[in-house]
Amino acid sequence: MAGILVWFWNERFWLPHNVTWADLKNTDELTFPQAEDLYLACPLAFCIFMVRLVFERFIARPCALGMKIQANGPQKAQPNAILEKVFTAITKHPDEKRLEGLSKQLDWNVRTIQRWFRQRRNQEKPSTLARFCESMWRFSFYLYIFTYGVRFLKKSPWLWNTRECWYNYPYQALTVDLHYYYVLQLSFYLALLFSQFTDIRRKDFLLMFMHHLATIALVTFSYVNNMVRVGTLVMCLHDAADVLLETAKMANYAKCQRLCNLLFVMFALVFMSSRLGIFPVWILNSTLLESWEIVGPFPSWWVFNLLLLLLQTLHTYWSYLIVRIACRAISRGKVSKDDRSDIESSSDEDEVPPSTHKHHHHSSSSNGTNGAHGTNGYLSGTSCHDDH
Repeated sequence: MAGILVWFWNERFWLPHNVTWADLKNTDELTFPQAEDLYLACPLAFCIFMVRLVFERFIARPCALGMKIQANGPQKAQPNAILEKVFTAITKHPDEKRLEGLSKQLDWNVRTIQRWFRQRRNQEKPSTLARFCESMWRFSFYLYIFTYGVRFLKKSPWLWNTRECWYNYPYQALTVDLHYYYVLQLSFYLALLFSQFTDIRRKDFLLMFMHHLATIALVTFSYVNNMVRVGTLVMCLHDAADVLLETAKMANYAKCQRLCNLLFVMFALVFMSSRLGIFPVWILNSTLLESWEIVGPFPSWWVFNLLLLLLQTLHTYWSYLIVRIACRAISRGKVSKDDRSDIESSSDEDEVPPSTHKHHHHSSSSNGTNGAHGTNGYLSGTSCHDDH
């Protein structure tokens, strides 16, 4: 075991050439990031999850009820013992062969059985009230942490000159503000990672899971090898769009159509400009070029930048989804269904032959998110329908 730890904490991987862990030990005058500092994030993540439960129950829920948001869920499937047994014990997504067998057994047409299974799957989804509470919690945290980050960073020299992130690296002292900001962010994303399995499930579950893992790895990596200065820039930049996203979703659930549309436009502009503009031009330029020039590459430097590039790939994918939603909004006059919707459509669009499709009314359902976070996903369920 000792040999594994020695191998894992190899100085030649984590630190620049000619720098050792002994050089970064805390002294009476200076404090440096220590890996054991991050142990605090695990119990704190549990505390954040508990705070969330209290917040949603005693703050978000009364606010939602005050805005006439009901706890009504999707339409329930009519009781049927045979179909319920198949749903709970065999499969929630029956194939064509099983559908035909059930059709003969029940003397129902296949389309009716498909509709029953869709309604039964949707029946397990959270209500609009639950989604509003989830969004209000995330909005509150993102607003707090973003405000804290801006107030902290505006006094930091590396906000105005990113080369300050690398001068005298890695001998840069850890301040109380930096430590608090990092541990709180890591704790929140740990809580998001585990609550993803209990929250509203999205079609991009795997992508969001990868996003949370990449974020946690980035926070951990940058803390352990003292890249905390550039790390604060990355985190604060990401929080900016998340605040608007959760606000737009709350407006959607409250059926404030115009406000939802306005907030979505604001979110899309901030997201696209920050994730596809500022992030690569400002952040990646600093981590790839300025750090190479001032410090030079070393093994963990490569891993850190690869994780940032993975994050940029996810940004590009989510930007594509935002553009699709925006195009639909322009054609329909309002922000429409999210491509990541957790509620399946109540129409028969996927079951009706193309020749008869136009005779069927299509109604889209909407959802709420995560992410992020995050986030959480974008537009994570901001389906701004009047009839949501």
